[in-house]
Amino acid sequence: MKIALLGATGLVGRTMLQVLEERGFGDPAKYEIIPAASPRSIGKTLPFAGRSGCPGRQSLTVVSPDDAIAARPDYAIFSAGASASRQYAPLFAQVGCTVIDNSSCWRMDPDVPLVVPEINFGDIQPRHRIIANPNCSTIQMVLALSRLHWRYRIARIVVSTYQSITGTGLKAVRQLEAEEKHFVAGAPAAPEAERAYPHQIFRNLFPHGGEPLSDGYTTEEEKLVRETRKILGDDTIRVSATVARVPVVGGHSESINVEFHDDYDLDEVRRLLAETPGVVLADDLARGVYPTPLMAHGRDEVFVGRLRRDPSQPRTLNLWCSADNLRKGAATNAIQILQALLSN
Repeated sequence: MKIALLGATGLVGRTMLQVLEERGFGDPAKYEIIPAASPRSIGKTLPFAGRSGCPGRQSLTVVSPDDAIAARPDYAIFSAGASASRQYAPLFAQVGCTVIDNSSCWRMDPDVPLVVPEINFGDIQPRHRIIANPNCSTIQMVLALSRLHWRYRIARIVVSTYQSITGTGLKAVRQLEAEEKHFVAGAPAAPEAERAYPHQIFRNLFPHGGEPLSDGYTTEEEKLVRETRKILGDDTIRVSATVARVPVVGGHSESINVEFHDDYDLDEVRRLLAETPGVVLADDLARGVYPTPLMAHGRDEVFVGRLRRDPSQPRTLNLWCSADNLRKGAATNAIQILQALLSN
């Protein structure tokens, strides 16, 4: 089986290779992994397999997207941005390949399923050749809320995110590292052209993620609204979102206030969360047990805690969740879709 990986040299692409290794795709007798990237990365080699029980140690050579198409892969996982997905996903599909795309390009296309496997894998039909991977912040929120929605029916969500710089990519990581060195050791500050953000991120945070929209919100905030409705299959859910970027590497966190149509029992909420596949309940404030980005770093689960009733209005719950945005928020979710396709 041939599996192409477009955007293989980026943060998410490298994490995808790691997750493929961990999930048994490193056996060259069974799988051919074809990494593809932009022209500046063609010819580079990427280490693959040789750990987590995968035999041998391969060295994968990065090719162009056109060469990857010519190889006629069975599946392609994209993490190369919306413009590359718009250009290449239909071309991969034309040669019989099923594309799992991590960009924003196809998410709101009514003919493209937007999938978190634990929630709505059944939205994928045999005719679908392009499948969209949701935004990282959306994935962790809907996974935490999915069974609560099925039980109590969500009326409204107010969510504030605390998003890791890794969601912006390598350029943001380098900006944080340069600012830290400048502050601690007096190293030269990063030139403005090499900065990912308009503000210092070291020892700082700012309420801005994505591109500004005419209504004062951003594209990152809009994704939380529209994607949540599509994945949960309910356009009546009202969502208000504020996105903040924080100087964290390990993962995203979210403060969620959710109002239900039906009243809930807090013990039942805990039980439903503990039984949700992919969710870990970490909720013991007295003992200092609650989700943090460090707890989630390198893990595939969504960690949920700080459960408490909102005293200001009825049928409303407060909770906090953390998840590794490069793994469950991107790479792991995409590869879980691939695994579910293979098993079905």
